[in-house]
Amino acid sequence: MAPSAQCLLTMTYNPQDHYFKLAKKEGFVARSAYKLDEIQKRWHLIRRGAKVLDLGCAPGSWSQVVLKILGAGGFLRGIDLKPVDGILQKLRAQNAEFMVGDIFAVPIEQYTEAPYDVILSDMAPNTTGIAVTDQTRSEELCMRVVELSDKVLGQSGHLVMKLFMGGGAKNVEIAVKNRFKSHHLFRPKGVRKESSEIYVVGIGKK
Repeated sequence: MAPSAQCLLTMTYNPQDHYFKLAKKEGFVARSAYKLDEIQKRWHLIRRGAKVLDLGCAPGSWSQVVLKILGAGGFLRGIDLKPVDGILQKLRAQNAEFMVGDIFAVPIEQYTEAPYDVILSDMAPNTTGIAVTDQTRSEELCMRVVELSDKVLGQSGHLVMKLFMGGGAKNVEIAVKNRFKSHHLFRPKGVRKESSEIYVVGIGKK
């Protein structure tokens, strides 16, 4: 008897894979650090001394990567529905501030460091297991990030955001294409094989 789809998923899904173990070894709070690290190595979007907005920053692995690049002259603002805990509390970085908030509700006035040089979003919706629903919610999050970039991302700034690929993904890509000098759809090696996530990279806000 052929194995079911659920069995195949169980066989391929390994929560403690190479990147999980590497994150533990190198002190990152989550394996997702290596996704941003690969994006950064390819395009060098984050510069020393930059101002960066990290949306959906908990548990903090992307913020860890950013803080290593920025140096004392840069600044990081992190926003998430949940408090950032663990290693970031221990770091107590003087050039980083984190707030609990919903990006659909946080007033523009609270983005006091704007304009930012880079906006990062590793946000994902609360998944239902229904692909179409999850993809639609992911697209809505991305469009909100795009709208936010219109207001708080500086001229020639850069954007990176996670997207679940689906029927409406093209609309997100077009929205980014219309606002940035160049754009890319990129799937880092750190993305799990069974995941539909991809990263949309916008370079040089028009």
